[in-house]
Amino acid sequence: MSIEEHLREFAGLPVFEFPSLKDQRPLPDTGEVAWRLQFDEEWGPRYEKVTIESFEEKWQRFLAVVEPSRVRALVIGNWSSYCSEPAEQVAELLVGAADRLTGLRAVFFGDLVREESDLSYLPLCDLAPVARAYPRLEELACRGAETFGVIEHPALRSLRFESGGLPREVLANVLASELPQLERLTLWLGVDDYGGDIALPDLAPLLDGRSFPRLRHLGLEDSELTDVIAAALAGAPVVAGLERLSLALGTLSDEGATALLEGQPLTHLSTLDLHHHFLTDPMIERLNRALGPAGVAVDLSHRNRERGFDGEVWRYVANAE
Repeated sequence: MSIEEHLREFAGLPVFEFPSLKDQRPLPDTGEVAWRLQFDEEWGPRYEKVTIESFEEKWQRFLAVVEPSRVRALVIGNWSSYCSEPAEQVAELLVGAADRLTGLRAVFFGDLVREESDLSYLPLCDLAPVARAYPRLEELACRGAETFGVIEHPALRSLRFESGGLPREVLANVLASELPQLERLTLWLGVDDYGGDIALPDLAPLLDGRSFPRLRHLGLEDSELTDVIAAALAGAPVVAGLERLSLALGTLSDEGATALLEGQPLTHLSTLDLHHHFLTDPMIERLNRALGPAGVAVDLSHRNRERGFDGEVWRYVANAE
């Protein structure tokens, strides 16, 4: 996923923007798309932005027009100009419609791009109440995560947090949650400058493989600690049960890649995603030679160059501010 453009696909469905009042396009079948909603505004006569339909107004119109019980996936976009209104109001709308959205299985909250809000200033609320309101929800993803409560959820299979700096509390509460069906976990850890205070010891309950026994996809992404995490994964029990591992979007260098290759076997993986990295040509060749013949799809796209400043080497994550 990229924060440069809005989602085009979610939960295996094409994303369809619920039209504005002025848009007379025919609507698709309710259950065949992931419905994206955001408030509508336009330029006023004095070159100021004017809201023509608030998120709540659009939400109520959406529920009146579609068949709520057949909605399978929702994508929540911008809910107010400059995110000036609290996201809790939108979360409360979702919670309040749980008795009507009985077929809802997937939610992406915060589908905003850079021009709408910097990632680390996106004021997202706690989505734990949304998860609790939908006990049959299978996928929950959000952009701009700052908080998340402990939950017990019998059906959640995929959980994703995109953040320029993921707080330690979010990780701790996820690890304290009862998620017996969880198969996919993706965390953008971010950087310390924007609140990403997660350190390697905080990840220990996840890396030991006991938190989520059914986990098959683990993404520890967008981190300034990628080399340290890679070294820990080299001997982490969680790796043996994975099918897909991602250290993408971070600061992986030859040091971290060496630790991965010299640790436990990775040839059982179907995918190793390392895109946005700082690897040298010899290391790229070594990775391909070691894992390619075993059928592991290694994503080594988006190679970056280390930058020097005052005698120090600087590597950067893909998404921070």
